[in-house]
Amino acid sequence: MSFLKKYQHIILIAISIVLYFFFAYFLERTQFNILVLLWFSLFGCFYLLMKTNKISFSNLVGISIIFRLIFLFAIPNLSQDFYRFIWDGRMILEGLNPYLSLPETFIQQNNYPIAEAAELYSGMGELNGSHYTNYPPLNQLCFLIAAIFSSKSIFGSVIVLRVLIILADLGILYFGKKLLEKINLPIKNIFWYVLNPFIIIEMTGNLHFEPVMLFFFIFGMYQIHQQKWIWAAILIGCSISVKLIPLLFLPLFFQWFVNQKKTSQVSKTCEVLKLLGFYLIIILTVIILFLPFLSSELLSNYSKSVGLWFGKFEFNASFYYIFREIGYLFRGYNEIAIIGKITPILTILFLLFLTFFRKNSDIKQLFTVMLFSLCFYYFTSTTVHPWYLATPIILSVFTKYKFSVVWSLFIILSYQAYANNPWQENLWFVALEYIIVLSYLFYEIVNKTSKKNYI
Repeated sequence: MSFLKKYQHIILIAISIVLYFFFAYFLERTQFNILVLLWFSLFGCFYLLMKTNKISFSNLVGISIIFRLIFLFAIPNLSQDFYRFIWDGRMILEGLNPYLSLPETFIQQNNYPIAEAAELYSGMGELNGSHYTNYPPLNQLCFLIAAIFSSKSIFGSVIVLRVLIILADLGILYFGKKLLEKINLPIKNIFWYVLNPFIIIEMTGNLHFEPVMLFFFIFGMYQIHQQKWIWAAILIGCSISVKLIPLLFLPLFFQWFVNQKKTSQVSKTCEVLKLLGFYLIIILTVIILFLPFLSSELLSNYSKSVGLWFGKFEFNASFYYIFREIGYLFRGYNEIAIIGKITPILTILFLLFLTFFRKNSDIKQLFTVMLFSLCFYYFTSTTVHPWYLATPIILSVFTKYKFSVVWSLFIILSYQAYANNPWQENLWFVALEYIIVLSYLFYEIVNKTSKKNYI
């Protein structure tokens, strides 16, 4: 026993390496039982590594990099989205605007505008290939970089995309640590994100680009804390130009600029003008980055693609599924077209409430209201893919709340849908996931309201 206790951390690292290797190179997403076993085992090792005091910060950094490098030569096994990434990047390399065409149109016409077009279309699937791309311009830049370095090999493109994501995670680690130091929180908190098996598997393993978005966002929040609001605005604009999610947070900056114990009405007026300048720079940054793709059809195609997430797609939802069943009960059919329009309105109202009626003039409070606003949106959304949780996890690093880490453990239950042929969700698994997450959230809220909190 003394030997196990003494070398526990080394054993945990070794077990994790073996499990990650098996996950990367031998697992298929239809093997749900094996998937869950590996997932929970990796989380067990992760939790014990986070609780040990025998590993230094620099060693944890090294371990995090090693775990990611295990996936370097693996083809993603839980997601097909990377095929569309490669398609878009190669389209740009050929001088074609990816926002203006559908992959299925080329295939149906036996027109192959890029290398391995048939393989890429087959990999992304008919659903993805029949919709316009919805990836913003800086995300497209990442795809273009992969095309530049590997224009004829899917395997080579995968490696390039993965390197970009790993570099983004290292940037999050660097600026996340600096920000934690500035706001007097334990720097080890950053490993709730960096060492989290969910982040390693879904981002590095499955090539989702949330880390690039979050790199710009955390860098921007660091600049906000340093009172460098112009640079912060540019960086947050870049973040939005990778993924649109940070748009939700923009109203929440109101009190940060306006309500920080200003001594006079003149100073408050100056801060309001600064806030407007902050928003203007963000908008201009996004517009400038979209300019290379500008056309009369861009806005129409892009809005159609984004609108699908509110009016057509359903996956791993929580309260929406309850609303849907009520619709079936009283109307006899799926009310997604109506519910999908109502839930964004609810999110906006909740954002306005947090903007004007909750304290968020402190950086910790700001991160907390961002966390709750985003999770409110997810709890009412029609579609919650697993990789969406990357943002709540990084936000939670700077708060006292860890329910998003618990969620990252149990969201694996949503992959049960892929064990069925054809694809089909088991709503009992979805219910179990959200019962656990919402129960832990309720526990944290009750527990923290009796103490000094960030809200």
